Parts: sequence; structure tokens; C-alpha cells
Amino acid sequence: MSEKSEQRLSVFKTYKLYVGGKFPRSESGRVYEVSDSKGKWLANAPLSSRKDARDAVVAARKAFGAWSGATAYNRGQILYRVAEMLEGRKSQFVHEVADAEGLSKSKANELVEATIDRWVWYAGWTDKIAQVVGGGNPVAGPYFNLSSPEPTGVVTVLAPQESSFLGLVSVIAPVIATGNTVIVIAGERSPLPALSLGEVLATSDLPGGVVNILSGRTAEIAAPLASHQDVNAIDLAGADDVLAKELEIAAADNLKRVLRPQPVDDWRATPGIERMTAFLETKTVWHPTGSLGASGSSY
Repeated sequence: MSEKSEQRLSVFKTYKLYVGGKFPRSESGRVYEVSDSKGKWLANAPLSSRKDARDAVVAARKAFGAWSGATAYNRGQILYRVAEMLEGRKSQFVHEVADAEGLSKSKANELVEATIDRWVWYAGWTDKIAQVVGGGNPVAGPYFNLSSPEPTGVVTVLAPQESSFLGLVSVIAPVIATGNTVIVIAGERSPLPALSLGEVLATSDLPGGVVNILSGRTAEIAAPLASHQDVNAIDLAGADDVLAKELEIAAADNLKRVLRPQPVDDWRATPGIERMTAFLETKTVWHPTGSLGASGSSY
């Protein structure tokens, strides 16, 4: 048989979850079909279970101490490294975003470039956000009174359904930029860019467990996370009104912070700092002033 007549079989990509810095299949063994905007089959994605969700919480909690304790400058370096890695794999994401959202290659390229720029934007905020939302407070009395922001903890994020990559990054990056760890539920209809993002995060300097990515039925995965006692906050960006109400009620059990869905006309617009401040706590410290010498003056 001549070489020209030989046919090479394509190597189909196996998409997996990203939990604790590793790539497990769903413990249930389930998958579901992902199709493009025209109904053409693209891949089988893992159908995450409640057990997968609980495993992701364990991984996120384990990673929280070191990540929240890292310097803001170091977190910024790591986020910038993620942007570097995305730049190197831009063609792959252009292809996946074009299929997921039914866009031309040029439009998809614009979105991917905007996504990379979004990572860089948040990388630059890591060591500046404390100066914006913290500082000294003028109080009556001989005290220093200082407020500083601290991360909330483990945050669950429901990724936007309509923006498979730019919207996804726009809800992940602000959460981890301020020292939180995150469990992301990828968009149900178009999870492939999110699952591929896990491969980028794994080859960057981001510690395992800081970002954990699950795919599957949004409502099925979100329910146990909303009621989980070791999840501190939840961003309902990808939930409809009915699901958002159900999850908000479940989240009240341990007083989770809840960021309700807010309409976004254009994910490419400058996002502002609201998604960073939504998952920050404020620590205020009082310290008595002292006297200087016999004059009794204070500092």
C-alpha cells in the first residue's frame, strides 16, 4: 500500500475536569455530548457529580492558606504568567471559542485577545486593590485605626452561559487575584474553553487547588456547593432567575456571601473592581498611640 493511500486516524481530545491541580474524570464515569452552534458534535465532556463538587471544595480549602498568604505581588506575577501561557495557545482557544459561540475566526480571535488582556488587567490589580479599599480611618481618640482587605475564602462561581471564554475569565480572575480559591462550574452548553483553561493553569505557576473546574449540569453541581458548609461565597453569574433564587436560599444556611446575576451587555467593557471587592472582607485594627517625651506630645 502506498503512503498516499494510507489514511491517518485523528486523535480526539479527551476533556477532563481540573481539580486540585490534576485532571480526573468524573467519579460517576458519566459524560455528555457537546455540540457547536449548528448542532455538530464537538466532544464528550465530563458530567460532574455531587462527589466531584465535594472533592473540589476539599482541594480549594487545602490551597487557600498558601494562596491567601502569598504576597499580592507574587499573585500578580502568577496571573501574568497565565496570560503568557494563554498567548502561546491562542490558536487553540480561537478554534474552541469560534465553535462554542458560532463566531468567525476573526471575531473569535478578538475575544481571545480580549480575554488575555483581561488576565493582565487583573494581574496588575493584585497589589493595588488594598490601597483602594483599605487605609487609615480618622477616629476620635488616641488610636491608630487601620482597615485592610482580606479574602473571603472558598468561592463557587457559576460561569456565564453566553460567554464561554471572556465571560469565564472575567469571573475567575477577580476572585483569585484577591487571594480567594475558586470552584468554577463551566457553562453547560459550551464547557470546552473552560476545560482547556485548566490545562493552561496546570502548566503555569498557579498552585493546584486555587482554581478547580467542573463541567456538567449547572443546577446539579451548584446545589451541593450552595449548601456546602465549607464554601464561603457564591457568584451566580451563570444562573437564571429561578436557579439563582434556589441557590441563594441554600447559601443562607451558613451565611455565604452571594453575588446575584447581573446583566452584562458587553464582556469586553472595562469591568471595574466590583467583582474583586465582592469577595473581600475588611479587617480593622485599633492600636493606641503613645507619648513622646516629657512634653506629652503623641504620634
